This record gives sequence, C-alpha cells and structure tokens, in this order.
Amino acid sequence: MAAQIDNDDDIIAGINITPMVDIMLVLLIIFMLTASVIEDKSIKVELPEAQTASKTEESPLGITIDADGKWYLNGLPTDEDRLRGAIRAEKADDKDVQVIIEADHSVSYGTVVLVIDLAKQEGVVSYALNTDPTSARFLDADPVEGEEPSGG
Repeated sequence: MAAQIDNDDDIIAGINITPMVDIMLVLLIIFMLTASVIEDKSIKVELPEAQTASKTEESPLGITIDADGKWYLNGLPTDEDRLRGAIRAEKADDKDVQVIIEADHSVSYGTVVLVIDLAKQEGVVSYALNTDPTSARFLDADPVEGEEPSGG
C-alpha cells in the first residue's frame, strides 16, 4: 500500500463565503421582522375625486378631517380652540396665510363648512380644498340620449 502524502503548502485560491451568507440571512430575517413591527402613523384620508384638481401650494396650516370626523393640524390631533390659536399665531406672522383643507370623502359637508367658517372667523380669506385628481368617473359619463348635459 502506498501512503498518500498531503501537500498543505498549496495556496488557497477560493474564498469561503459561507459565513458571509449566514450573516446576510440573519440580517434579512431581522429586517423582515422589524418591518412588520414598524407602525404606519399616517392619517388615512380618502379624498374626493375631481377631474379639475390641481396642485396646491405648501401652507403652514394644513387641516385634515378623517373619516371619523377627527381634526388634525399638520398631522397632529387638534380641536377648535387649538386650531383658532394656530391660525391667530400664523396670521400674526403672515397676513396672507392660506388654509389647506383635506377631508375624507365620507365626511359631512357641514363639518367641512364648519372648518372653513372657523378659518374665516379668524381672518383667513384664502383656503383650498384638496381633492384626488386620479379619476373622476362621474364627469366622464355620457349623458342619456335626449337629455341635456348637466353643468354649472
């Protein structure tokens, strides 16, 4: 029998990537678990649709009304008194302040008018209503044959 002689003096030309793959898999699992835990803190508002919607300018007074009728000023919960205070403070800095109102499509018309009236009582003369310009299907409908198209 012949004995085999191992020659351990050879240069190792390959890189062992197994530890790197193990680390990457552990990181992937960590990211997947933490992504499911991260809480989405945005206000859920489904804006009404309008084909003629245009982009509004930035404003320091952004009022949001969600589907439950809760009011938010720049993303923070607010009420009538805090909203009045914020409008007064902004009016002191800028006389021509604009209020941007975005209300969920399910919010009553009276609630939106209440917010507009509150802003007008505090001296705001310029306001904008945010809408969703993506699709306004009711405006694309063809009139019934023999009827005049309705319009303003």
